[in-house]
Amino acid sequence: MIGIIDYHLNNLRSVQKAFEKVGFPSFISDNPNELMKAEKLVLPGVGAFGTAMENLNVLGLKDVLDDHVSSGKPLLGICLGMQLLFTKSYELGEYAGLNFINGEVKQFPSTVKVPHMGWNQVEIVNQSPLLKDVEEKSFVYFVHSYFVEPRENVTLTQTEYGFRFASIVEQGNIYGIQFHPEKSQKTGLQLLRNFAGI
Repeated sequence: MIGIIDYHLNNLRSVQKAFEKVGFPSFISDNPNELMKAEKLVLPGVGAFGTAMENLNVLGLKDVLDDHVSSGKPLLGICLGMQLLFTKSYELGEYAGLNFINGEVKQFPSTVKVPHMGWNQVEIVNQSPLLKDVEEKSFVYFVHSYFVEPRENVTLTQTEYGFRFASIVEQGNIYGIQFHPEKSQKTGLQLLRNFAGI
């Protein structure tokens, strides 16, 4: 069963419906005991990085994530959830992240329109089971003002927006998608189907 983490900053129902559409049941919870039983966890999210980390700590969910990852079970971060996987963020200050992936979260420069919102393409730079049947240059739907800058070779796809930034990452059992797969039609559903089958 797939557990979708409710840390009170999420767009949850649409993610759950997307998993249902590809034939995989999931449940939404903020209860650590329930989430610890999940085979896979999904960390969606919209909002501010610092508030998200505070909520994860207060609700006891950071410990659940630490245990889940160390046990080798798959974790998927979506949008803000992907950014939380990294070492730290410079959104409205400087905040420590979950530090599952070495790297930083930075704001887009003023040379591009912020937020980066709408349809854009993904360029595949490394292959993975997560990308099975995902076509090169597929269009997906973004809404974000910050991007991740990994310090290690974890990038599966990159996206051009004034410069190239990592739009899907993978490190071991940890996966991150910067855009919204639940809003990205065929390509997004394929990615969720692939994650559910890993």
